[in-house]
Order: sequence, then C-alpha cells, then structure tokens
Amino acid sequence: MKVLIVFAHPERQSFNGAMVDAAVAALEAAGHTVVVSDLYRMGFDPVSSRANFTSVKDPDYLKLQIEEMHATEVGGFSPEVEAEIEKVEACDLMIFQFPLWWFGLPAILKGWVDRVMAMGRTYGGGRFYATGPFQGKNALLSVTIGGPPENYRKGGFNGDITAILRPIHRGILQFLGFEVLAPELHHGPARATPEQRSAWLAAWQARLAAIGQESPYDVGPY
Repeated sequence: MKVLIVFAHPERQSFNGAMVDAAVAALEAAGHTVVVSDLYRMGFDPVSSRANFTSVKDPDYLKLQIEEMHATEVGGFSPEVEAEIEKVEACDLMIFQFPLWWFGLPAILKGWVDRVMAMGRTYGGGRFYATGPFQGKNALLSVTIGGPPENYRKGGFNGDITAILRPIHRGILQFLGFEVLAPELHHGPARATPEQRSAWLAAWQARLAAIGQESPYDVGPY
C-alpha cells in the first residue's frame, strides 16, 4: 500500500512530529511505502494565485476553477502543485496529521487543499462523493486537540468533535471520493506525561499495522 502523510505543524519536535515518525516506522515495517509532505519544512505556499499554474486561460480575470480546468486539459499546473496532486493520485491511504486550530485545519493545510484539490483534476464533471476520482482510496485525520475529551462531546463546552470534523470529513474527503476512516484523536498532549505520550504512540503504531483491515467510519448525518 502507498501512504501519503500530509503533515502540518510548525514545530518538528512536537507530538504531531512524533506521530509522523511513529506512523512512518509502523507503516514501513508493515511493508507499505510512505511519502510525507511536511508542509512547513517544504515552505509550502498556501495562497492560491496565478502561481498555481503555468498555463493561462483568461489573462484578464482570475477565476481559479476555470484556470484549474484549463490546467487539467493542457498540463498547466505549477511544478509545486503538480507534485502534490501526483502524490494524492498515487496513494492508497492519505493521512492528515495536524493540530486542531480554531475548530479546523491550520491555514497551511487548508491552503494545500485549496491549491492541490483542483477542479477538473480531482473533482468536477459530475465526479464527486460516490463518483469522486479518489474512490477506492482511504483517508484518515490524525488530530491533536488542546482541550480535554469532555469538552468535545455532544453538549460539552466546545461541542461534539464528530460535528467539528465533519466539514473536513464530508466536505473535503468524501466529496473527493475518499472512504473516511475513524479519526485518531489525542487530547492535550502538551499536558500529558511522557508515559502517556509513549502509550499513545504505541497504540497509533498498532492501529497502523492493521490499517488495511479497517472499515469506513460514519462521519455523521448528512
């Protein structure tokens, strides 16, 4: 199996970074091929602009979806964007590793989605959800969360984490055709003991060793 990990954390020595390292070790030990897009260390630019393209459809007015469809037709994506699209197209499993910021993706990861998930190439023309181009591929969110679990339950201080993650699960991953696996959630790693963090990493590796046997996750009501 080919696995793409898209990693978004500014500190490489963070628990998020340790989760990436643990994932790579476990997946490779199980015989899988792993590619990591470490967005901060890559200096990935999250801002969509004409820099997304080497082609031009309308030089006078920038409408990204029109330029994306044109770039799909003529091979006109910038090398940076093309490389990331090819990673997604090649993978069997895509993992987003990130801290939950403001109930969503860090800006660099949201910008990666904005630039890489291009109309014409990754959706459009009637291809979305059950007919999306990435049918047969799985996706998994691995998320660190600042607050305790009780704050992220239905009726809790911040609300149900399932509902918080649903725009990503449904509005990005399922929209593109991915089957969504259950999220990997870790609350308050900065306040956890070294022993707890080590136990979390070991459990993550055990999960990934058998990831090919997992069934899709219910992302919640539509």
